[in-house]
Amino acid sequence: MSANLEAKKLVVEEIKEKFSKAKTIAFVDYRGITVAEDTALRRKFRKNGCDYKVYKNRLMLKALSDLGIECPVNYFEGTTAVAIGYEDEVAAAKIVCDFINDSKKMAIKFGILNGVSVDAHNIEELAKLPSKEELIAKLLGTLNNTASSLCRVLSAPTRGLVVALNAVATK
Repeated sequence: MSANLEAKKLVVEEIKEKFSKAKTIAFVDYRGITVAEDTALRRKFRKNGCDYKVYKNRLMLKALSDLGIECPVNYFEGTTAVAIGYEDEVAAAKIVCDFINDSKKMAIKFGILNGVSVDAHNIEELAKLPSKEELIAKLLGTLNNTASSLCRVLSAPTRGLVVALNAVATK
């Protein structure tokens, strides 16, 4: 076997490993961004526990095929970069969409959520969701509010009795 073929097999294995661990994957057309913008974007992805890489289209197609994920081949025409979110389902999509809104230079081709291929619209909708931490905070706030309300309702009869006794005592 040639060294080139071996190198490609290693890259396909790397892609498969990253894709299998990912919660969210966004494939983007990165045409038109500068090196400085690309570097800043990569830094932002790393800070949020995500990867941003450029692989050859054929190697990504092979990796997806090996993983059993089906997606149209026409998505892999032209320049393609991949944003991979490992910890938070929303982080990679949010970073990509924020960058697109700010720079107007990239475009989402499609994405993969939990092993299922989805179109660009779904990735944009995912980016609009609050982060995992925000959702947990809202849930805890709701639970805390419910517990406080329950305590107030349960203590109301006792409070009413105390107010009535106090009124009788002051007469």
